[in-house]
Amino acid sequence: MFANLSLAALLTLLVIMLHLTGLLVLLHFLRRNAHHANGGDGIRYSLRQGAIVLTVVFGVFLLHAAEISLYGLTYVAVGAFKEFETALYFSASAFSTLGFGDVVLGPDWRMLSAVEGVSGLILIGWSSGFLLSVTSRLRLLEHEWESYAERNRKV
Repeated sequence: MFANLSLAALLTLLVIMLHLTGLLVLLHFLRRNAHHANGGDGIRYSLRQGAIVLTVVFGVFLLHAAEISLYGLTYVAVGAFKEFETALYFSASAFSTLGFGDVVLGPDWRMLSAVEGVSGLILIGWSSGFLLSVTSRLRLLEHEWESYAERNRKV
């Protein structure tokens, strides 16, 4: 059990570091492209903001895919699963805390999957907060109904 928990702690540290690095890369992307999302009005402005948000969402998705794959590779490396596809499926189910239960681990590595579930829950929450912050700062989801109505009355 000590080896299991040690491996779980190491993987947790690795995915947290990977996640932090990935979010920092996405922040760098946002800073480099901030001038495209600032100011303006109309469809082109909204499309630029939408493209930036979609890029960030896709980046977060790839980040989670890398973290899930790292756990999947670990399951294969320790012999918990023979095929990577099964290990990846199990890892995605555990990471997302969905836990279908159609593929299960033997008793030797259950604690690793439990820690993966907790790590996934925290990292998905972190990503959700990050995405909320991005969309809030871009004001993409903000509706300026009053100013829109006022502009249309003057025309």
